[in-house]
Amino acid sequence: DGGETWQKVLYKSDKAGAIDIIIDESNPRIIYASIYQVLRTFWNLSSGGPDSGIWKSTDGGDSWTDISHNPGLPEGIMGKIGVATAPAKPGRVWALVEADKMGLYRSDDWGATWKLTSDNAELSRRPWYYMHIHADPQDPETVYINNLRLWKSTDGGNNFAEITTPHGDNHDLWINPDNPKVMIQGNDGGANVTLNGGASWSTIYNQLTGQFYRLATDNQFPYRVYGTQQDNSSISTPSRVGIGAIPWYESYAAGTGESGHMAVHPDNSDLVYVGAIGSSAGGGNALQKYDHKSKQRQLITVWPQVNRGQGAKDWKYRFQWTYPIRISPHDPSVLYVAGNHLFRSRDEGQSWEIISPDLSRADEETLGPSGGPITLDTTGAENYATIFTFEESPHEPGVFWAGTDDGLVHISRDGGANWTNVTPKDLPFRTMVHTLEISPHDPGTCYLACTRYKLDDYQPYLFKTNDYGQSWTVITNGIPAGDFTRVLREDPARQGLLYAGTETGIYISFDDGANWQRMGGNFPVVPVYDMQRKEDDLVVATHGRAFWILDDVTFLHQVEDASKAQLFAPAPHVRIPAPAFRSFLMREGGKLYSLSLGAAATVEVKRNDQNVLEWTHIDCGADAPEGVVLHYYLPADSSDEIKLTILDEAGQEIKQFSSQKKGENDKSIRLSAHAGLNRFEWDMRYPGAKPIEGMEISNLAPPMGPVARTGRYQARLTAGSTELTVPFEIRKDPRIPASDEDLAAQFDLLLAIRDKQTAVHETINGIKKLKAQIEDWSARAAEGSAVAASCA
Repeated sequence: DGGETWQKVLYKSDKAGAIDIIIDESNPRIIYASIYQVLRTFWNLSSGGPDSGIWKSTDGGDSWTDISHNPGLPEGIMGKIGVATAPAKPGRVWALVEADKMGLYRSDDWGATWKLTSDNAELSRRPWYYMHIHADPQDPETVYINNLRLWKSTDGGNNFAEITTPHGDNHDLWINPDNPKVMIQGNDGGANVTLNGGASWSTIYNQLTGQFYRLATDNQFPYRVYGTQQDNSSISTPSRVGIGAIPWYESYAAGTGESGHMAVHPDNSDLVYVGAIGSSAGGGNALQKYDHKSKQRQLITVWPQVNRGQGAKDWKYRFQWTYPIRISPHDPSVLYVAGNHLFRSRDEGQSWEIISPDLSRADEETLGPSGGPITLDTTGAENYATIFTFEESPHEPGVFWAGTDDGLVHISRDGGANWTNVTPKDLPFRTMVHTLEISPHDPGTCYLACTRYKLDDYQPYLFKTNDYGQSWTVITNGIPAGDFTRVLREDPARQGLLYAGTETGIYISFDDGANWQRMGGNFPVVPVYDMQRKEDDLVVATHGRAFWILDDVTFLHQVEDASKAQLFAPAPHVRIPAPAFRSFLMREGGKLYSLSLGAAATVEVKRNDQNVLEWTHIDCGADAPEGVVLHYYLPADSSDEIKLTILDEAGQEIKQFSSQKKGENDKSIRLSAHAGLNRFEWDMRYPGAKPIEGMEISNLAPPMGPVARTGRYQARLTAGSTELTVPFEIRKDPRIPASDEDLAAQFDLLLAIRDKQTAVHETINGIKKLKAQIEDWSARAAEGSAVAASCA
């Protein structure tokens, strides 16, 4: 019934699940499915077992037969298996099998018998990660296999040649059944399209799918956001550009890390430290120092050791896939890095000292090589018994907090000379302590965000201490069971205002964690791995939907009584006017491909019910708001008029906006009158010149007024008998050399030009009216003469 209801038709055990399924093109009642026994914990990935196998149904899935041991298939236990049928040759079935006799197998009799066609190891490397196979819909001899590379065979699977793709780690492929040269291919860089059988592909740099572990920010204006992308580079991207979007070319690769933390020097944003276990030259527990000015990447690894497949116990020091990197908040020349020990450098990573014992449990059973029972997989992602999160107190130099991936929390209050185990007694065994947050308001308060999702436990785990870890309180009320937690941050401007990142989104607490509620808006359902309060913003790193920023959270600092209307004072706004040329390029109800001269980006523009232009960014990031954003709260829907008036510092009205439409031809922006939190953006412009009547030109915007000068302003909300007024400030862009006095003189000139333009237009409008009257009188006079002549 199209997915309305489901029934389970094939089940092996709670150790295994279906990993591939294919319906035979020649007979849809014939279905092949592969079952995969797999278990991934924090320290191991076991791929394969007796419950793995290939199954076949000939009655549309009502009943199934295990064909895993049919003649020709490998003996013994199996792991991950990819299956496919050849639409162009009924009865031909492919199976890419993880087993002791690993390889590609083919059957030409609907799976009754099989033969090995290729044992090329490139087809089945890292089986748990790949192993999908795709048959050409028209040529029975052509088959594709996704792996680190994309492989193609045209001789029935005996020999394979590589097809280059825009990115490695290839996983999926769709082949157009009517034209096999048209394909869509998915990899760890995104999705790409070919129209010529793989000779060329579309770009991957047009999809907003970054997969981040952690984030960092710098102190320049506008600040930039940094993070390591799984299977891609570490990246630096601006929080604001000023053209209405953030195109890809505004970012750069800040080192080559894909998996670790990043730390940016507070006084020199060109200097970045990058954790790069997954992708750095040199491998192992790589640590890079990247200088953006010189573009130099220097390896400053604590203890260089090449990964040769050994288990965690065979490393001199154990480092996690995402090990902590921190610059001291008290001395930017001091760098900390955490493995199973805490390491400190006072010379930018040229030398290191150990300042802690092994702070993990170091359980022997968790320190072996990852993988088995068929294939080992020791990339370092399962390195275990390490410090997973570390912070130095911003209040007290030498006060260190450390949380491990195997469930311990320690504190040192003497620079690392002595450590005390302060693990919460309610923290279950081997829970990953994902994030520590030291309160910016109280040195003895610390929060923990923990997770056990790889231990078959999806509960949220959040803890709080107010006494340096002597006692802890569980603070998860309001976060549903199953929405497990990874990060918690406290707002530096309002004590007890907390943000928590979970597997599905963001929650907020106004009472220090006693109660939580989900944050809504346009934030997607996505795993949240890290957050940071930066300036007046909340910056978020997601695992699959890239970076997000909630601009200006100061309204959250002012939330009070939900039973009455509220108008919130915004943070000071930096004046960065939009590019003047955009008004010529702007279109409605379609796509905009250029935001300014030389600024290529694809944006879909449409006007909503409030007459506001809404932008959907297709291949670029959304820019920060250009105008002043005002938030207001209404306790109920209002049928009465809601008004928002912008005034200067002296109380003189600049512009007024209403929730009601003033006639059919009213094209002004309208306010929302809906219950709850509402958002309005004033574009900082004064009213424009009065237009020439009847002279609207479709490809030109109406005359715009000048952008407001820097200074203090007011906003007044009128809702029924309630009138609320808040101040706000517009500040100068610190990058421009012009002074506030220069901008004031510019504003006065533009205002005078506007007024002169209005006077000219009014004169023209008057002339047009006089001309119309003269023409009307002439017509009447002519009509009168004609009547008189007819009566003579």
